[in-house]
Amino acid sequence: MEFNKTSQQKLKLSLLATAMVLALSACDGDDGTDGLNGVDGTDGAPGQDGTPGFASATFLVANNGDDNRNTVTSIDQNANVLSTVTTGANEGIVFTQRGSLVQAGDSDLPLLRTQCNFDAQTDYMTNRGHEITGATTGLVNPKGIAFAENAGLVMVADFNGQKVSVFGGQAAGNVAPIAEIMTSAKPWDVAYDEQSDRLFVALTDGTLAVYDNVASSNFAPTVMRLVVPSDTDGNQVSINLHGIVYEPKSNRMVLSDVGDASVADDGQIFVIENVSSADGAVVPTRVIGGASTQLGNPVDIILTGSDLRVAEKSNDAILVFSNIFNGESGDITPTLSTPSAKPESLAEFTELDEMKDASDDGITTMPILGLSVSSNPSTESETTGQVAQYSAVLSSELSSFDAGMSIESAAFTAMGDSVITFDDVDTSTGGLLVINRLKTMRDEMTYSDSYDHMIMGSETGLVAPKGLDIASEAGVVFVADVNESTPAVRVFSPCASGNVAPLLTLEAADSARPWDVDYYPSTDSAYLALTNGTVAVFEEVMRKLQSGETVITGEDRLIVPASDGAAFAAPTNIHGIDYDSQSDSLVISDVGNAADATDGKLYVIAGAGNADGLTDVSVNIAGPSSMLGNPVDLMLSNGHVYVAEKSNGMILRFDNILNSASGDIAPTFSMMYPAPESVNVLAVE
Repeated sequence: MEFNKTSQQKLKLSLLATAMVLALSACDGDDGTDGLNGVDGTDGAPGQDGTPGFASATFLVANNGDDNRNTVTSIDQNANVLSTVTTGANEGIVFTQRGSLVQAGDSDLPLLRTQCNFDAQTDYMTNRGHEITGATTGLVNPKGIAFAENAGLVMVADFNGQKVSVFGGQAAGNVAPIAEIMTSAKPWDVAYDEQSDRLFVALTDGTLAVYDNVASSNFAPTVMRLVVPSDTDGNQVSINLHGIVYEPKSNRMVLSDVGDASVADDGQIFVIENVSSADGAVVPTRVIGGASTQLGNPVDIILTGSDLRVAEKSNDAILVFSNIFNGESGDITPTLSTPSAKPESLAEFTELDEMKDASDDGITTMPILGLSVSSNPSTESETTGQVAQYSAVLSSELSSFDAGMSIESAAFTAMGDSVITFDDVDTSTGGLLVINRLKTMRDEMTYSDSYDHMIMGSETGLVAPKGLDIASEAGVVFVADVNESTPAVRVFSPCASGNVAPLLTLEAADSARPWDVDYYPSTDSAYLALTNGTVAVFEEVMRKLQSGETVITGEDRLIVPASDGAAFAAPTNIHGIDYDSQSDSLVISDVGNAADATDGKLYVIAGAGNADGLTDVSVNIAGPSSMLGNPVDLMLSNGHVYVAEKSNGMILRFDNILNSASGDIAPTFSMMYPAPESVNVLAVE
């Protein structure tokens, strides 16, 4: 199996860059572009002993002292310590809009480490995170980092490497970067304005490098401007820039300068207006420095509205300068100073928006981007490994991705990454591909270690994984493994990489074999489609995982599809499954005899949330007009069910399926597609 296609990746890099620019131009500007003052926060608690009251908030501090190195501390708005966890990294941090902590480290080997679903209470664990490290990465001393939310890219300032390295957010291991942007001096920190595709780099010679058209130039921008903080006579006043924060709506930049790193009182803060077009010597609109400021080595800064928080390393403090964009220059006393041992980097720990997966809402009318389909022909062909996207009415292809190997099913996280199952019948091993931003950014590209990673190996227990379902809010993927010896649904964090054990295993009674699974978070229930023609239901799944259980043996309920009180006659072989809580309905597909291309069926089971034992179906579709032979996967969306009909090489859509008549019903829409294995509706975010 060939997992990397380096030459193809280089040829197609420009396509990703173009897709990024198009996607960014279509954004409404909300992501990463908070206004200067933002929405008013809740009133802070009154300050004690003269401490000012700030709006309630939580911040993260990366520590880099002899006694606290490789830890991250959670603090409140007044820098009171809430908790401390071990992350194994000591440099720049960023907390993404989807709840991951990404951190650079150089205390031992240089690395970039990602911990998904970060909760400020749990140390870094390999089964819930991944890291980039090794000689191939080219990393020397990674310091400050930025995360491009839409494209899912990590940009890191590599100090002694004198460059900015770019990696995909799902890259892991000893992998090459997507790109390296060389700098004119050693960089310490970066800021990226994704909407305008502009990169700002704080350089330790006191200058600010500005690169335009970063992604659209295949990460090789040809124009770089140097902004030099200067006095009115044009003399440079900056010495050693470190922290950087950009406020895009007002087009203002705040920079911190550590001066001489061995001196504890020469730090400065600069505010620069109209920075996106600035070039050469620029007079800051505000300069803060002097003994009263407590600025010695201000190594990192972040903005919350107009409050600037500073990681002041040499003087062991977290400083807050309120109303940073206004006021006089000079020796300004910070609004708040709180002791903190050797803080290195800061990030705000924000409350996350609800992450709802498209598979969790089957009947509410909502716009969709289209339908994703994976192809799995029995012999290698042009569509082997393909994940294509089609319009909702199956009339046109929108994009295509090549996994670079034979695959099974594909599913998508709420942030647009994809998890794809694969198995190798020759070696009896299986695994997962985790693809960075497949939903929107990877048209005409292929799997690449610089963007993506795998979960595979003996510890995973994966042998023949087929269908899967992602619970983005919980940060897990449920994988149905149909192998004969150890059939089960295995639950992983898609953030994990390599040979990792599952977080949880669901084993149906009597060694029944699951082909597909649908997890519904609101009821904490997992529905397993079993090849013996039944549906196993496991309750309180995540609660049991959180309480420490790693294996659950035996389902809580077993649904046996029936008609007039009698189970359907053999052969029965449930494959596709989707539960909708709003209607409390279960839609399932039965391939019957896998060698028969005419005996497939679609069932709807009403009242599935409490169903147990023999349960009459409310809809039963089968017959020549239905074109159902081997309906191996399905998904309910907007009240319509999309079906991957493998034996007849078709994608089918049956409208208003929950209220459909039974019988030999023709699909509302259909199209030919070689050996479809899975279908997944892509919602508009």
